[in-house]
Amino acid sequence: MNYYTSQTNFYGDTKPEQLIEQFGSPLYVYNENILRSRCREMMSFIDYPNLSVHYSTKANSNLELLKIIRSEGLKADALSPGEIFVLLKAGFKPEDLLYVCNNVSEQEMRYAIEHGIMTSVDSISQLHTYGKINPGGKVAIRLNTGIGAGHHEKVVTGGKKTKFGINIDKIDKVKETLNLYKLKLVGLTQHIGSLFMEGEPYVEGVKALLEIAKGFNDLEFIDFGGGFGIPYRKQDGEKALALKLLGEKLSDIFKAFANTYNPNIKFIIEPGRYIVAECGVLLGSVHALKDNKGTQYVGTDIGFNVISRPILYDSYHEIEVYHSKKPCKDSFTKVTIVGNICESGDILAKDRQLPSMREGDIIAVMDAGAYGYALSSNYNNRLRPAEVLIKKDGQVVQIRKRDSFEDLIKNFLD
Repeated sequence: MNYYTSQTNFYGDTKPEQLIEQFGSPLYVYNENILRSRCREMMSFIDYPNLSVHYSTKANSNLELLKIIRSEGLKADALSPGEIFVLLKAGFKPEDLLYVCNNVSEQEMRYAIEHGIMTSVDSISQLHTYGKINPGGKVAIRLNTGIGAGHHEKVVTGGKKTKFGINIDKIDKVKETLNLYKLKLVGLTQHIGSLFMEGEPYVEGVKALLEIAKGFNDLEFIDFGGGFGIPYRKQDGEKALALKLLGEKLSDIFKAFANTYNPNIKFIIEPGRYIVAECGVLLGSVHALKDNKGTQYVGTDIGFNVISRPILYDSYHEIEVYHSKKPCKDSFTKVTIVGNICESGDILAKDRQLPSMREGDIIAVMDAGAYGYALSSNYNNRLRPAEVLIKKDGQVVQIRKRDSFEDLIKNFLD
């Protein structure tokens, strides 16, 4: 098979079996060169002088990866005080961050305000809350322009059926609330959804938000969100997002708007998944083989506590197989790969044609750098895996320890 890890020299001078032997199974593995390459692509594909690229921290908040992302010039969005805390620990400055809150308490808002971090609220109710806490302050609002896109209904965050944003028919109410608390609106934000592979919905969303922006004076920034997709079906020839073409369209739109509104206005994009997805793979071990009523099951230690995207979104991840012994030549079998969680839905890959496997083989889940570890849990009291980074020089360093049994009880009271 034409493996992604071979094409990219993902493992460098090490091998998956060596990583498993040293750090245990399952194991998240990240490649620094790929991570930096994706950061640089996002920083350069739009020709506009006052562009800010904000990494969406929820995709992967590992401290060492955040440090790399910051070193490449990206700024960041935070969705919680915890993300703010970790981003500051990674070296980001308060002025580098945008707190995009959703249905949060006064306490959470105060945390961002007290740390000097710009806040975007996504309802008139929350705008009232913000105004009571910080009257006379600067604020941004998240709008729903009616345009949504994404790979699954659960990740479409714009349009008719979403909990996010203030509908544009409430603009007059927004202005009334701003005046009530003497708030200064300095930014507009939106996010249409996650994982778009065609640029047109994003462009339409940009145009719609800019049209609304014309109705506000003295905006300092406009944040168009993200959702930049990556091809999860590379072996099937899925094409990558046409980044160059999208960049050309956005460059023209940004420049035209700035010329008539304010030549210094800042535009923000938020690539989360695009930055980290392809730099990460998840390694696991084959522990059991079973034939149940004609279905060939491959039992592994990659349960949905380790990666939950397939069970949450019916997401597809390609699988690579590394044999512990010499494989049978050209032997492929249709298999369903499952984990070790006590749930029938604990399915990682269903009905896949893959090289025949034996107990002791290693499998790798591709494109696991985004929403992999970030969504992991201790369900079934399983231990969350370690994370390692293959650095630019090929050195392998551990960047998060594997959970221990003691970690399962450390927060209980005696």
